[in-house]
Amino acid sequence: MKIIKFPMLAIITLFFGCAPETPQATKMANVKQVMNAVVEPAAEVYWDAVGTIVDENGIHEFAPSTPAEWQLVRNAAVVLAESGDLLMIESRALDQDAWKNLSNAMNEAGSRALEAAHAQDPVAVFDAGAEVYFACSKCHATYAPEIIRPSDIPEE
Repeated sequence: MKIIKFPMLAIITLFFGCAPETPQATKMANVKQVMNAVVEPAAEVYWDAVGTIVDENGIHEFAPSTPAEWQLVRNAAVVLAESGDLLMIESRALDQDAWKNLSNAMNEAGSRALEAAHAQDPVAVFDAGAEVYFACSKCHATYAPEIIRPSDIPEE
């Protein structure tokens, strides 16, 4: 039996040269469609999950009370936590600096929203909802000052 020796450089070249390329993310929707179909519905579920209503009958606080209701809040938070990444897909990003920083801020706010939902802590959910709102507002102030909510954007 004859043993063939390969130099280490040849082995590394063979190994890495044959490795499959990492697929690039591609977009299926424009920013307006992502906002209308993904981000805003999740934000609305999250923002509507906890709160206080004051009326002529007094103060009424509401929060999820069943495992299924908390699951809806967690699902919305997952969407919010991932939304920044959707917005950073290269063909969707409007620039390389502010857009990505604002998208990262959305990821971070969404992550805190998810932590609050996992903890089933209504106060933390409310506070995290405010962080999500501020992340959204900062982006809109920079890129779409005339739009308060994505559903205000007419579909193209």
